[in-house]
Amino acid sequence: ERMVAAMNFGNLVAVLAVAAAVPLILAAVPRVRVPGPVLEIVAGIVLGPAVLDLVQPDQAVRLVSTIGLAFLLFLAGLEIDVRHFRGPRARLAGLALGLSALLALIVGIVLYAAGVVESPLLVAIILMATSLGLIIPILEDAGVADRPVGQFAIAGASLGELTPVVLLSLFFSGRMTAITSKLLLLTLLGVLIVLVVIGTLRIERSMWITRMIDKLADTSAQIRIRLSLLLVVGLGALATHLGFEAILGAFIAGAILGLVDPDAEHKHPLFHPKLDAVGYGFLVPVFFVTSGLTFNLSVLFSSASTVLRVPLFLLALLVVRGLPAVLYRPALASIRDVTAVGLLQATSLPFIVAATTIGLQVHAIGPANAAALVAAGLFSVILFPVISLQLLRSSAKGPDMVPEQAHAPLADMPADQRARGGHTTQRRGQSAS
Repeated sequence: ERMVAAMNFGNLVAVLAVAAAVPLILAAVPRVRVPGPVLEIVAGIVLGPAVLDLVQPDQAVRLVSTIGLAFLLFLAGLEIDVRHFRGPRARLAGLALGLSALLALIVGIVLYAAGVVESPLLVAIILMATSLGLIIPILEDAGVADRPVGQFAIAGASLGELTPVVLLSLFFSGRMTAITSKLLLLTLLGVLIVLVVIGTLRIERSMWITRMIDKLADTSAQIRIRLSLLLVVGLGALATHLGFEAILGAFIAGAILGLVDPDAEHKHPLFHPKLDAVGYGFLVPVFFVTSGLTFNLSVLFSSASTVLRVPLFLLALLVVRGLPAVLYRPALASIRDVTAVGLLQATSLPFIVAATTIGLQVHAIGPANAAALVAAGLFSVILFPVISLQLLRSSAKGPDMVPEQAHAPLADMPADQRARGGHTTQRRGQSAS
């Protein structure tokens, strides 16, 4: 038993070694513009059973990976800023998302009719997703995060992060029940979440509790971190108990935390870096490396038709999420800006990995399509941001002459918060209404 435990621990050590090596490699070779998660997944593929067979995704590795997925969705929810869901920009972003949903359904049905995919609805949901955390640094690097082009990209990506998580949990949770029952349970979950928000806000108004939390926040008690973890696990367990995926509860936990404490960056400057340390320093990299370990490389190259699905799905991402950016044209300065926003909206990876994992569990997708979709996601985060960054940098040289957008809220995030060990985050509390 001790030998088995040592072997299991050895696999986890190897995964953590990869997680530590990736940011060092990226820092040593700055010209290689590859996002950290991509390199972690590729390293997992090479070291895992698919190629060298040096590291196994054993029980210990999978357990930490599962927690890492939940924490990744928690941090994604924390990036959501409700101020991007109101005003003229939000309405345009909502229309673009509606067009994306329509295009996603059409593409899903066409692929299903052609015998390419097993579930048109699952593929449609996957194609609607955007990785908000991956595009924020691009906007910061180009210096356009506080301009209309950057704000439309953030608003569109926020909707593209939130909506697919809800839809995936609604239609493809482990417990397949009638959609009417699911809607009722989702409503119940919403009511419980409102009660949690109200209770949290009332607790924050208590001076005694606030002083106590502030006193314990930066001691060995780390009370804010412990309460955050309780919120993640608690809402994840609640979502699972109601028949949804735990990732929905984790995502909502992040959104709640950001909603009830929007100025945490100013009030508690160490809080978000600590969350980043837990997530991007430990849990999230394990999830990405494990995704590579479990990646079915052999089925991806089992036939020419399977390989051809990778560019097909990549094109589908571009059509579903990129094309609707044309609706932003009246509010943006140039076609160049519209193209850049479209490419950023089509950038997606973490949700694809999570959704295909769940799809495999509920038999809504085959291994070949799961591998091809993840591969398409890998290419999207490698290709699309590079192209959009060049477009946005040239856009930043001149002001966006769009007077009607001057009153919009800003998202002026500091550059030193853009990367955490090869991963990226957006931090709230820097925007002004």
